Amino acid sequence: MESIFHEKQEGSLCAQHCLNNLLQGEYFTPVDLSSIAQQLDEEERMRMAEGGLLSEEYRTFLQQPSGNMDDSGFFSIQVISNALSVWGLELILFNSREYQRLMIDPVNEKAFICNYKEHWFTVRKLGHQWFNLNSLLTGPELISDTYLALFLAQLQQEGYSIFVIRGNLPECEADQLLQIMRVEQQHRPKLIGEDEAQTSGQRTTAQHGVETQHGMEQGVVDEDDEELRKALALSRQDIEVEDEEADLRRAIQLSMQGASGSSNPIVPKEGSPCNKLNPPLHISRTQKHLVENRTLVVNTASEHSGYGDLFPELSRNQLQAARPSVLKRSLFPL
Repeated sequence: MESIFHEKQEGSLCAQHCLNNLLQGEYFTPVDLSSIAQQLDEEERMRMAEGGLLSEEYRTFLQQPSGNMDDSGFFSIQVISNALSVWGLELILFNSREYQRLMIDPVNEKAFICNYKEHWFTVRKLGHQWFNLNSLLTGPELISDTYLALFLAQLQQEGYSIFVIRGNLPECEADQLLQIMRVEQQHRPKLIGEDEAQTSGQRTTAQHGVETQHGMEQGVVDEDDEELRKALALSRQDIEVEDEEADLRRAIQLSMQGASGSSNPIVPKEGSPCNKLNPPLHISRTQKHLVENRTLVVNTASEHSGYGDLFPELSRNQLQAARPSVLKRSLFPL
């Protein structure tokens, strides 16, 4: 495939690419084809002048643009035909009666030139294989012998004009190599620009994927933040509970230090959870006042008579003033 000459599309110079791909080399330039077109325009002008320089037809002809080329780089079939005649090559219309009477199998021809809406491209045999050398493709496209007739018929249905090339084409390296070897094509060439569009689509998809992944990661981060906030809230609650239990323990210690003015320490009953507290101390009036004003103990002294035994210095009213909810967090069994 690398030995096959294939000019890719530049601007509207498809006629130039068609001729060079047919001849397998840089045989023509836009300047060469423009010169041929200008020569054809001059020949047409001279024929029109034969009817009179003052005739209406001649003046109208001079006002019209060239029919053999334009500023975009388009060249007419007459320009292509004259360019090929330099190399002794002739164009024959594929679906003409003259050619159809010959009943020639397309596989036995050497090359075809196809035109549709001002676009020209070549289909040529190199060695023993056919190739589509359309300049709009990224590379030569291999065409099997069995598919060639179907390919040409499809082009005709799409509105293409097909011309058969008659004459001896110039020798080329690709034709010589493919005479002794055959090539295989794993992937068909794409249209020029199709790869870029596909790459752009992949970039867009990849970018969308990255944005989606970022959004998912952001969602995970948001969920983690929410979990962290919940954990902090629970932690604050635990700290408050621990602070409340610490206050409770300090109050119990104060209650165990005895009544004001008493020299005898208050000793908890054996086996009571209070034995786990610090050793008892004598209680002052201020400490007793603190105990009496804290919500420590139980609903009623009758329901929890054991607490009256533990705190003999507290009255029944003081025991009844305690909050039941706080008792649940105390060290005493209910």
